[in-house]
Amino acid sequence: MKDDFRLEKDSIGTIEVPKNALWGAQTQRSIKNFALGKELIPLELIYAITLIKKAAAIANNNLGYLDNQKKDLIEKSCADILAGLYDSEFPLKIWQTGSGTQTNMNVNEVISNISAVKANSELGQYKVLHPNDDVNKSQSTNDTFPAAIHISVVMEITKKLLPSMENLTISLDKKSKEWNNLIKIGRTHFQDAVPITLGQEISTWSKQIKDAQKSILSGLSELYCLQIGGTAVGTGINCPENFSEEVIKIIKNETDLPFTKSENYFSLMASHDRLANIMGKLKILSCSLFKISNDIKILSSGPRAGIYELIIPKNEPGSSIMPGKVNPTQCESLSMICSQIMGFEYAVSIANCSGTLQMNEYKPLIAFNILTSIKLLSEAIDNFRIKLINGLMPNLKSIETNLNNSLMLITALVPEIGYEKSAEIANLAFNESLNLKEATLKLGYLDETKYDEIMNIEKMI
Repeated sequence: MKDDFRLEKDSIGTIEVPKNALWGAQTQRSIKNFALGKELIPLELIYAITLIKKAAAIANNNLGYLDNQKKDLIEKSCADILAGLYDSEFPLKIWQTGSGTQTNMNVNEVISNISAVKANSELGQYKVLHPNDDVNKSQSTNDTFPAAIHISVVMEITKKLLPSMENLTISLDKKSKEWNNLIKIGRTHFQDAVPITLGQEISTWSKQIKDAQKSILSGLSELYCLQIGGTAVGTGINCPENFSEEVIKIIKNETDLPFTKSENYFSLMASHDRLANIMGKLKILSCSLFKISNDIKILSSGPRAGIYELIIPKNEPGSSIMPGKVNPTQCESLSMICSQIMGFEYAVSIANCSGTLQMNEYKPLIAFNILTSIKLLSEAIDNFRIKLINGLMPNLKSIETNLNNSLMLITALVPEIGYEKSAEIANLAFNESLNLKEATLKLGYLDETKYDEIMNIEKMI
């Protein structure tokens, strides 16, 4: 054995582990057997598992199943992990066992070896704490790993995504109020329609985000139920009475979030419908953001040969060959992220329905896709707001020109002269390059006074 390795043993046999690594044999086997891609288990999930380990140690101690010394060592080691002191000790890939067992053992081994360092004991011998017997006491990967997904998803949505969405709606509402009386032409089918205000148009975007926020909150409430206590298949084998209640009470106090005990362990362990549901709601948010970014791209098109009713901030040169070009790059970035999340949602749906019998074997993928989506959305929304929305300006000249040139203002005359005569006026104006007033007077359907009375754009909105 090389000097830079130590020899560790597990139920399979012995394996070389890097001498100074705080992980153990099962982690090393995963590194060796699943060197696939670059996607690591998210640290947010590692921290949630660590929180469960800390709470489990305290609960086991309270119930008389773990002595004070071991409880204190686990608690202190978990505190160090949660403080970010050992992030590099969690090197496992997403593409591992579908239960997440190797990541659960990674956390168990690291806690045991941190404790060994604290107690001046040898790494990998587990004389102070055993990864299975002590750190994993009263638990199984099959209940702790999905519970950790619930915890990490709830915390990331609560702390990151929802505040980002709230800030975006504040910015949009400010613009909407500021431009509420700025009348412009509306468009349907990409063609001219009747007037609308720019404020009304932007209020649509704000309401879409607010609706998505309500939907996410409703899905979030379903994730407060935790599977802790179900152990291997939902029966709670090797789990002492009141363990689940004790652990969840501690997690509630640590997170200040209303986690509760599941009414049916079997359901939450065999299937992850609630996680698939929240992923679906993230997809709907992505659809809304995609639509908003597309609207802004269209309205800012130009500056000379497009609609150009919105002026976007000039953040960077838009072309390597065309001088002076400014592109809607924030819209493009957001759209790409939204597209990725729509793909993630499809993968989560397939993963959720592909579990077998008492356990879903796609947990790492589900966790990775949801947590990555939350992170991407939170960062993209903040960037979109700061780099684009806050600097968005109306182009008053284009707005006025497009409004006055629109033939669809003729709609206001329909109640007075009927649809057929109004269409005749619009066709004449188009064919002979007249404005609507000139065409109306030429056909003699209204006099000038009556026309001006009806054609009041402010009444149209």
